[in-house]
Amino acid sequence: MPEPVDEQSSRWKDALTEGCLLLLVLVADAVAGLVVIIVLALRALGHMDAGAGRAVAGPPPADWAPVLCFGALALAVGVTAIMLLRVGYRVVGTIQLALCVVLAGGALVGWP
Repeated sequence: MPEPVDEQSSRWKDALTEGCLLLLVLVADAVAGLVVIIVLALRALGHMDAGAGRAVAGPPPADWAPVLCFGALALAVGVTAIMLLRVGYRVVGTIQLALCVVLAGGALVGWP
């Protein structure tokens, strides 16, 4: 039978591991979201400058950037949701999965 000191040490290590995992998930989602925002903002600035000096000859080409960005963000959120569900955080993982579905739906709505 393990001593109480060993049990406390084991619980502390488990809590530290889970805390680090949650921090990693938070940072990964934040970085993915920032990358999407930056890419879409730069694309919007490029579209503003490109239309100033030319005449409209036909329909504009399909813009795949929003679809790819929201799809990549949905993938990142989905992967972190699955990690959270496997660790045992059912509520947070379920919320992440719901957010993943919303982002995937946004990617499909933007499909040209």
